[in-house]
Amino acid sequence: MVSRFGSFYPPNITPDPEQGIGSWSYEQFVRAVRQGISPKGEPYYPAFPYEFYATLTDQDMADLWASIQAVPPAAIPSTVHQVPFPFNIRGGVKIWRTFFEKPVTYVANITRSAAWNRGRYLVWGPAHCAACHVPRNALGGLPGNQDLAGDPSMQDGQSSPPLTAQALTARGYTKEALVQALRTGITPDGDAFGGSMAEVVHGGTKFLLRQHLDDMATYLLDLDDN
Repeated sequence: MVSRFGSFYPPNITPDPEQGIGSWSYEQFVRAVRQGISPKGEPYYPAFPYEFYATLTDQDMADLWASIQAVPPAAIPSTVHQVPFPFNIRGGVKIWRTFFEKPVTYVANITRSAAWNRGRYLVWGPAHCAACHVPRNALGGLPGNQDLAGDPSMQDGQSSPPLTAQALTARGYTKEALVQALRTGITPDGDAFGGSMAEVVHGGTKFLLRQHLDDMATYLLDLDDN
């Protein structure tokens, strides 16, 4: 991921004991995913969206752990991040977290449907839509409000549109159209997602269950399906 703070590379998370996370305990894995802290106690860069994974349920964490254990181990070293001074100083991440870290919390809204609540959980948690569709400040911090208003100046130089119900409806999205867009990358007007959103679809949302996509569309369009 290329950003104004440098280039970040995803690490090896296969069960290889040397190059991957095969030597980790389950407790260390949970702490890394939910809190962004390595087994050595070092903070991860917020390029890893632990702020959103903080809300993952215990069952989600157990399922993720089981899934990773089933992946064939690969003895491939992780690529070192290319981060210039002063952002290459890990201690600075601790200072950043003090001022800007805002872990997502999830509490079901009992006045809304089960589908709406599941969609909210998915959008703000596992799918971490706000990582790109919420405007960040100059230092990459998230605002206090949870409004998917879009980001005209993303960290990688691109821009993201708002995902509010009003904005999506104005762009021609119905529930079925939004589900199909998240499945195929094709928008209601026949265009196709480009840039990082194309990666999101082809590497992520196209693999979700139909119910997951229905729930996300229900929440994003602020419907009240039962």
